[in-house]
Amino acid sequence: MKFVDEAPITVHAGKGGNGCLSFRREKYIPNGGPDGGDGGDGGSIFLEANEGINTLVDFRYQRQFRAANGEGGRGGNCTGRSGDDLILPVPVGTTVIDEDTQEILGDLTEIGQRLKVAQGGFHGLGNTRFKSSVNRAPRQTSHGSEGDSRNLRLELKVLADVGLLGLPNAGKSTFIRAVSAAKPKVADYPFTTLVPNLGVVRVNRHRSFVIADVPGLIEGASEGAGLGIRFLKHLTRTRILLHLVDMLPPDDSDPAENAAAIERELARFSPTLAERERWLVLNKIDLLPEDEAEARCQAVVEKLDWQGPVYAIAAINQTGTQALTGAIMEHIEARKEREDYDPAFAEEELALQRRMQQEAREKIEALRLARSLRGKAAEGEGDDDDFDDDDYDDDDDVEVVYAP
Repeated sequence: MKFVDEAPITVHAGKGGNGCLSFRREKYIPNGGPDGGDGGDGGSIFLEANEGINTLVDFRYQRQFRAANGEGGRGGNCTGRSGDDLILPVPVGTTVIDEDTQEILGDLTEIGQRLKVAQGGFHGLGNTRFKSSVNRAPRQTSHGSEGDSRNLRLELKVLADVGLLGLPNAGKSTFIRAVSAAKPKVADYPFTTLVPNLGVVRVNRHRSFVIADVPGLIEGASEGAGLGIRFLKHLTRTRILLHLVDMLPPDDSDPAENAAAIERELARFSPTLAERERWLVLNKIDLLPEDEAEARCQAVVEKLDWQGPVYAIAAINQTGTQALTGAIMEHIEARKEREDYDPAFAEEELALQRRMQQEAREKIEALRLARSLRGKAAEGEGDDDDFDDDDYDDDDDVEVVYAP
C-alpha cells in the first residue's frame, strides 16, 4: 500500500431537478387546473472517516467526483426523484481544505464522522406551486439550482497521543518496537524510517495510547532538507512530543547540540509546535560507562537548560521504558479528564492544533513554491520538488500498525 498524505480533488454536487409545467386533462375534466410537480433535490457529497483506510492513495487515480442530479417533476403532482448523495470514505485524521479560499472545512477525527463538502442543488417548483385565486392556470415554473462545486485538498495527519522527534538513528524506531507491537525497519544507517509508523502502547489491559514515529530530522529540515519536513505536520495532533537524543552519536557529535539543532528546526517549521509540551528522552545509555552515564545525562540537561521531564533509557533492551510509558499514560489520562470537564480548555487545545496545522501548511506551501520557481529557472533540469502533488511514485510502503 502506498502512503499518500495529500490529495487534491474536485467535487460537484448534483443539480436540482426542474419543476414541471402540466395541467390536468381527463375525460369529463377538460380544465382540471395545474398539476405540475416539483423536481427532486440534487445529491450532496460527504466525506466519511473510515477505520479501514490508512492512506489517500485511492484519490491518486480518481480526482473528480460528481453526485447524481435530481429528476424533473412530472404531471399528476408527481415530485421528481432526488439524486443520491455521494459518500467518499477517507482515513481517520483527514483535514479538508478549500483550495480556492484556503478555508479549513473540517477535521475528520472520529470513526464514522461525516462532513458535507458540497451541497446538492435545490429542487425547482412545478406550476402547481404558483396557483392562486387570481391565477387559476399558472404557467410559471422554476429551475432547479446548481449544486456546489469545490476544489479541495485532503491532508492526512496521523492521530497519535505521542509523537517522536529526533535526528536519524536516534533510536526512535527501536523505541517504538520496544514499547508497542509495531515493527518498523531498524538499521544502522540514516533515514531507515521513510514513512510514519504508528504503534499502540498498552500499559495494562484497559489502558493504552498511540505513539507515532516520523522520519528523522536533520539540520536544514525546515528549509526542505532530508525527509522530516514532509511528515512534521503529522505531529500537530499529538498531545506530547518525545525528543529522543542519542547519548553516544557515531560521529562523536555533542548530544546537547544535536538536541538544540532539532529545537531550532522545529521552531522554524512551526513556532506553535515548538512550544508544544516536550519530554526529553536520553537514549542509548547502555553504551555509556556506568560511572559516567548519570553525569553525562545531567550535562546535557544543564546545557539545554531543560525545564521539562527528563528520562534516561536504553530502548534496545527496554531499560527505563516501562517507567516512561507509565508516566505518559498518567499524563494523557489527566489531560483527557480535564478536557472532559473543562470545555474552555478543550476549545483552547483545538484552537492550538488548528494554529499548528495552519503554520505547517504555510511552511510546506512556501517550500513547494520555492522549489517550483527554482525548477523553472534551471533550464534543462527537471523539477525535484518532493512535494509535487502529482508525484507519488517515490512514496514507500506504509507501516501503520494498530496491533495490541
